[in-house]
Amino acid sequence: MIGKAQPLHHIVVMGVAGCGKSTVGAALAERLGAEFLDGDSLHPQANIDKMASGTPLNDDDRAPWLAEIGRRFPASSTALVIACSALKRSYRDIIRSADPSVVFVHLHGTRELLNARMTARPGHFMPASLLDSQLATLEPLQSDEVGIVVDISKPVEDMVNEVAVALTGALL
Repeated sequence: MIGKAQPLHHIVVMGVAGCGKSTVGAALAERLGAEFLDGDSLHPQANIDKMASGTPLNDDDRAPWLAEIGRRFPASSTALVIACSALKRSYRDIIRSADPSVVFVHLHGTRELLNARMTARPGHFMPASLLDSQLATLEPLQSDEVGIVVDISKPVEDMVNEVAVALTGALL
């Protein structure tokens, strides 16, 4: 599913809450010598407050946030990895509209594993009660999207190695 690797990697590490986007994204960025940005830091406060109250975001809430994430890629003069849920194809299309070279890394896992991870992380604004709404919203990568699906039951180092190998074209 991966196309030719770009010399300047622009990567979105995507998936539902609790899949490890920030952890894997930061490790991948370090491996690639890229900058890392947690997309959650770009949410407006109103979105954070809404999620913290247990209310899922709607498409109108997400659109400006996704557009900002997309703008970060062409504005960057270095390789860039951004952690972002990017649950729907239409959300990924918003990001891709700013930079068509973006590669999506979908971190995929079972509901049980995701729930266990979410309930084990203290102080995060996204409550475990929103996991089912995220899973219901998730649209897996389609065959015409440049990306790779990675199983989150693996150690972080193994996931990063799998992505790095895919990016070099070894999985083509």
